[in-house]
This record gives sequence, structure tokens and C-alpha cells, in this order.
Amino acid sequence: MQLWDILFLVFIIVGVLGVGLYFLNRWASKRMVEQQDTLERVKQTVNIFIIDKKKQKPLNSSLPKEVKSKLPPIYRFMKAPLVKAKVGPQIVTLMSDPKVFDALPIKKQVKVELAGVYISGMPGMKTKAEIQALAKAKKTKAGVTEEKWYEKINPKKLMKSK
Repeated sequence: MQLWDILFLVFIIVGVLGVGLYFLNRWASKRMVEQQDTLERVKQTVNIFIIDKKKQKPLNSSLPKEVKSKLPPIYRFMKAPLVKAKVGPQIVTLMSDPKVFDALPIKKQVKVELAGVYISGMPGMKTKAEIQALAKAKKTKAGVTEEKWYEKINPKKLMKSK
């Protein structure tokens, strides 16, 4: 085989892989849209008391057996954000969206959007970028500017003390 034959075969293989990944992506995005629509239809706003939250494998958690059996194989071995909460009179383990998981406070009553055993959102939740923008706005409104450590040292005071 010559160099051109090898390059041609590599080009064909890369092209076939590219086309395959394109169609796999289209299929996955359609499926994701359908799942988001289902979540939007069934979600309810509920007050829950967060007892504990941690990332662990769903198989090692106290999720219901039905939920464990319906998990896709890849998610059975990955760590998932799990929240132990009191919903009404029951203490249950819930799965959470990673963005919501970071914002959930421990040992507090919180209003969340619950779809089955999945916490999909928190009404009024602010993202990290929004919180930083608010903090910046407060600093500029108050006229507070950050001083560097070397700006706080006054050389005249240091010379007088000697």
C-alpha cells in the first residue's frame, strides 16, 4: 500500500465517524427535548426541608428500587447529586439538577420544583454570575473600592513610630 491509499482510508474512516456522530447527536437532542417537555408537564412546586446533600452513586443510596432499576446503565456507576429531604411527613432521597444542588441550603426549608424524585429547579434561584453581579453593584453603589494591602500601609505613620 502506498501513502495515498492509507490517507484515503483514514479520510473515509474519519468521514464515516463524523456522519455517525452527527446523527447520534440529532437523536440525543430530540430525546433531551422530549424529556424536558415531560419534566415541565409533571413538575410541582413543593416546600421541603433539606436534611443532607451529597454526591454518591445512586446504587449505594436509599433511592426506591423502581428508580434504581430504570436508571440508564451509565448513571448507575457515576456519582449523582442526591438530597435527603423531608417532604411532608416522609423523609426521602431525591436526585437533583447539578445547578440546583449547589444552591440548596442544608437544614433549611426551601421551595423547589419537584418532578417525581427529581429536583428540577428552585423558584427565585440566582445563578453564580447573577450573585457576583449583585455584589459588584452593591460595592459600586456604596462607593467602596478595594484597597490593595500595600495601599493600606502609610509610610508616614511608620516613620513617626520609630
